[in-house]
Amino acid sequence: MSDLHRALAQIEAIRDQVARATEFRGYDPGTLAGTGALAAIAAALQGALINTPARHPSAYLKLWVGTAALSLALISVETVSRVRRSHSTLALPMLRSAGGEFLPSIVAGLLLTVVIARDSAAEVWMLPGLWQVIFSLGVFSSCRLLPRPMFAVGLWYLSTGLILLACGNGACGEGACALSPWAMGIPFGIGQILVAAVLRFGHWETNEIS
Repeated sequence: MSDLHRALAQIEAIRDQVARATEFRGYDPGTLAGTGALAAIAAALQGALINTPARHPSAYLKLWVGTAALSLALISVETVSRVRRSHSTLALPMLRSAGGEFLPSIVAGLLLTVVIARDSAAEVWMLPGLWQVIFSLGVFSSCRLLPRPMFAVGLWYLSTGLILLACGNGACGEGACALSPWAMGIPFGIGQILVAAVLRFGHWETNEIS
């Protein structure tokens, strides 16, 4: 029985190695582009409903954390479905591999948000820039599983995040620049469309997965 367990463990290890070396085809370009549209909608809602986010950080955070949660849910559901179709027997190892690359960034972003919102409310203006920098790290970490042009998307998010951190508080006062609706709407709206374009046209193989 122990020999059987060892054999099964070796097979599982081989499957994990194959999964780590296989280009991930589970992300749906349409869903990713849709999350960019969600960012633009959230920005429009913020502009209409939250006139001074620096004075109402709770409302600001609820809007954007809710948008992120909805986007993550949509991506997760579609990804699981596509992986089952595109990677068949490697579905579970591929999901573990992809999730292991991006999950640390999601957890870090969530914990950072909680800490700043609870203990440093005056620094909430930093969160949009920090979110984008952390998101870029997730993109960079995932690049080994995705088409090579995805590295440029990571640079996009890193650049927009650093610009916000450098200029977001001083130019407008009270963090108004960094908390502007389009400080999130433009980077994530454009960024997610770039992600979708890379996924649609940048795979090693051009055959489309239905």
